[in-house]
Amino acid sequence: MLEKESLQSREFRNVYENGKAIGFQVAIRSLYYRGVWLSQLRPATVIVDGEKFENDQITWTISGKRYEQKDLANYSDVQWYLLEPAILTIKKPGGLKMGEHEVSVSYLHSSSYMPPVMDTALSSPVAVRKMILVK
Repeated sequence: MLEKESLQSREFRNVYENGKAIGFQVAIRSLYYRGVWLSQLRPATVIVDGEKFENDQITWTISGKRYEQKDLANYSDVQWYLLEPAILTIKKPGGLKMGEHEVSVSYLHSSSYMPPVMDTALSSPVAVRKMILVK
């Protein structure tokens, strides 16, 4: 079940490879009632406690399949549905320390009825939330 907020607390955790934390992940839900084709997405930015992550530091997982941000425009046949969270995996050697963090996520998507350039919206996060990392 999805939480009301765009930024979901349930998937907030460190990511491990060979027993070492290589980063962390957060889940977000789409706020767009139709869902979004991946080719409509613009790269996300994640800020945790003032530290900014963007571009190749972030991968998207939708329906169990991973997508690099730089490749999103190539997937006009894959949709991120309204009731399905997207998992953003952020590369950060050592991951995050356990405890409370302020997390914000920003991303844009194009729509058929909106102007094509909306770069000013990048300064406004889609979601900001205090979350607790427990594992």
